[in-house]
Amino acid sequence: MISVTEAQQLIIQKAKLLDTFTLNLEDAFGYFLAEDLTAPINLPSFRQSAMDGYAFIHTDKTELKVVGQVQAGDTQIPDLKKGEAIRIFTGAPVPDAADTVVIQEHTTRNGDQLILDKLPNKEANVRPIGEQITAGTYVLKTGHQINEASLGFMAGLGFTKIEVYRKPSVTILTTGNELQKPGTPLKPNHIYESNGIMLKSALGRIGITKVQNLKAQDTLEATKKAVKNALQQSDVLLVSGGISVGDYDFVQEALLSNGVKEHFYKVNQKPGKPLWFGTSEEKSIFGLPGNPASSLTAFYVYVLPHLRSRMGSLLPFLNERKAELTEDITNKIEKTLFLKAGVADTKITAYTGQASSMLNTYALSNALLVVPETETDLKAGDVVNYMDLSF
Repeated sequence: MISVTEAQQLIIQKAKLLDTFTLNLEDAFGYFLAEDLTAPINLPSFRQSAMDGYAFIHTDKTELKVVGQVQAGDTQIPDLKKGEAIRIFTGAPVPDAADTVVIQEHTTRNGDQLILDKLPNKEANVRPIGEQITAGTYVLKTGHQINEASLGFMAGLGFTKIEVYRKPSVTILTTGNELQKPGTPLKPNHIYESNGIMLKSALGRIGITKVQNLKAQDTLEATKKAVKNALQQSDVLLVSGGISVGDYDFVQEALLSNGVKEHFYKVNQKPGKPLWFGTSEEKSIFGLPGNPASSLTAFYVYVLPHLRSRMGSLLPFLNERKAELTEDITNKIEKTLFLKAGVADTKITAYTGQASSMLNTYALSNALLVVPETETDLKAGDVVNYMDLSF
């Protein structure tokens, strides 16, 4: 059995980058850049007015003559002399001779006469060429996750296509004869299957949409066949349940018989101790606990950062933050604890109902409180680490 730290190091070490491809900019949201981008132009590429007002050559005079106007997109710019002003609008090109823009709220106009009620500083409200970025400089690095701001930034620089890492295809394989599809009358001694929809939704939160759900009967041959098919069709296989060593737990044998190399089995943690991870050439395989809360915890702590790393992320793990405990916590089992918790302001509270089968408290949680295996007693008021689930 290995530690949480060792397990996290292995899932990153074994995360092989997926291939890259060229994508239209408008389709690139959520992908990770596979190239360093340099600015092809200055931004802005011409001197711009930052406000609606009047452009002029800076002077101590407070009375000017308006000799024309210029608005955004104009290509013909009026000439300007000292003592004159040009009516100008936000984003419009500033005449070459002008060095200052006074905002219209600080002026009084009567015909072509302009009174400066408040004289601005020289160069006020003028955006210089390259104020935001200069041509030839790096703007975004490989591994940057593309969001709405970076899309707008790249579009403003004229990019239409970029190189990104491919997102993985994933198969979720659930095992367990006791599992029953929701929407049908529940048979005696059966439970509704929930891990499939839960894991598929979790994958969707990190932008992975090519997901299929499969079900395998609890026999060795059925499990072997399902694993083989999944490995042929997907980059990543998530097996839910059947990873322990009971008489009807066939997952480990099915994985090994399909040429999957084991990297670890069992992690010194609660919940989710019976966690399995392996690879087969370019394929990644996780054997997740069948209990829903354990399965989701394993996803957040291991599967998510592994997938993000394969997709090109340089910061694959969930954000770790600090908060002050509201109640005492005792850890006598010498395992790392991941506790469903709620954070409000700077305080964190571990919820009741920490059992590995319970999703009711998980549904209310916005944090996973992390208690290291070396900590035995935490007191109210102690500052602790937690994983932020609001990604």
